[in-house]
Amino acid sequence: MSLSESPPLRVDRRLQSCWLVVLLGLLVTPLAATAFGAADNIGVLEVARVLGHKIAGMGQVSAIDQRIVWELRFPRVLLAFVAGCGLALCGYVLQSVTRNPLADPYLFGISAGASFGGVLAMTLLGGTWLAWVSLPLGAFAGACLSVLLVLIMAGSQAERQVERLLLSGVAVSFMFGAFTSLLLYFSTPQATASLLFWTLGSFARADWNTLWMPVVVVLVALVLIVGYRRQILAMLSGDETAHTLGVRVMQMRLGMLLLCSLITATLVAQCGGIGFVGLMVPHLLRLLLPGRHPMMLTALAGGLFMVWVDVVARSLLPTQELPVGIITSAIGSVFFLAVLHQRRQY
Repeated sequence: MSLSESPPLRVDRRLQSCWLVVLLGLLVTPLAATAFGAADNIGVLEVARVLGHKIAGMGQVSAIDQRIVWELRFPRVLLAFVAGCGLALCGYVLQSVTRNPLADPYLFGISAGASFGGVLAMTLLGGTWLAWVSLPLGAFAGACLSVLLVLIMAGSQAERQVERLLLSGVAVSFMFGAFTSLLLYFSTPQATASLLFWTLGSFARADWNTLWMPVVVVLVALVLIVGYRRQILAMLSGDETAHTLGVRVMQMRLGMLLLCSLITATLVAQCGGIGFVGLMVPHLLRLLLPGRHPMMLTALAGGLFMVWVDVVARSLLPTQELPVGIITSAIGSVFFLAVLHQRRQY
């Protein structure tokens, strides 16, 4: 076999190709995704004019186009991108620290716990001025509670039986899902309709006043994860190997679970429960790049994936938009079954 045909070189070329596709997507997606919507008269050129006017003060645009593009669509695209980055990053971390390619905030019960905490907070304090504080705090408390329950159900030998973490997460997810449904059942019809649409996942509430919170949380979490990247990758080789390399396995695993809970809770508070993104994106990149663990590429690919899923959600039906969580769950469930079938063959 010649050097040009060696597997490492092929992987490097795949890595370069993946980065090229992602970088091109980062250039094209903001303009193209913002052009989609109910107002068909706004195209890519109009979006570019509005963004140029708002950012650099170039040219003149109509007030209607400015409101649609800058105040409605562009924050939504940014929130979808940040949410996709955060969920893909959580999936990357969870799959690494548990050595389970099926790990995901949704399957671990973190999303369900955050949804329950958010719904409980909105049910109790939704009509008061504390609602904007209680929603993220309630979501984070619910996510932390789900992590605690998963660790308790997994047992003291969770570091040797990482499969039990996933099974415990699925059980906790069903439990919190039942509690959330119970709260919705006893709520008023108007509150139930609003909360139900939120729990299914949507970026319709995106605006500049609240966009800073998920951006800050995801960026800070990304910095922390990059700082502990070597320890996270060491855990992929097994707990005993990580111990010999000086990694405090249980403390690192618990810390990463809590950090993923913070990311997930923040995103759930902003856009509801969106599942399977953290499962699909890291797993697909591992299939494309065997032996590689590109953290930044995973996060950026997750952001682009989420933006275009949102475009499909608001463009699929002519008179209404679908919740994003329905689309990701439909795709993710098929992907999950395919991964299980592949693992069964080995």
